[in-house]
Amino acid sequence: MKMTGNFFLIGLPGAGKTTLGKLLAQKVGYTFVDADQYLSERTGVTIPTIFELEGEAGFRAREAAVIDELTQQNRIVLATGGGAVLNLHNRMHLRQRGQVVYLHAGPQVLHERTRSDRNRPLLQVEDPVQKLHELYAVRDPFYREIADYIIEVEGQSCVQAAHSLFSALNLP
Repeated sequence: MKMTGNFFLIGLPGAGKTTLGKLLAQKVGYTFVDADQYLSERTGVTIPTIFELEGEAGFRAREAAVIDELTQQNRIVLATGGGAVLNLHNRMHLRQRGQVVYLHAGPQVLHERTRSDRNRPLLQVEDPVQKLHELYAVRDPFYREIADYIIEVEGQSCVQAAHSLFSALNLP
C-alpha cells in the first residue's frame, strides 16, 4: 500500500531536487531532508570523502540504508541523491512510501548548473558533459519507472519550476 503523505524528488545532479524540495516542504508544512546532506552529517564526512574512502559501492550501501530509514518517516519531502534509483530496494521504498517526482532536464543544462560544484564526485572527470550523458542514459529509465510525476525543469527559472511542481501536485 502506498503512503501518499511523503514527497520524494528524484533526478540527475543539478535538476533542482534540493532547491525545489525546500520550497515544496515549506509550501506543505513538511520537514525537508536532503539524503546526501543527511548521510554526510551522520558520518561526519563529505560525500566526496565517502567516495574516496569506500568507493561508489560503499557510498551506495550507506545511501540505501538512509533511503530506507527516511522513507519510513511521515510528512517529509526527501531530495534523493541522483543515483539512488540504481538500487532496486531504493526504487521499491520510494514507490511504496510516497509520491515520486522526477525533475527532468537534459545533460547539457545539468552541466551548466553543476560545472562549478566540487561536491559531486561522479562529475569530477575530464569530460563532465559526457559523464552526464552516460548517467542520463542509465538513470532516466529508472526515474521514469517510479515517477508519479515528471516535471520538466529545463528552461525554467526556479520560480517557474516550483510553480510547475505545485501545479502538478494540485497545490494552491
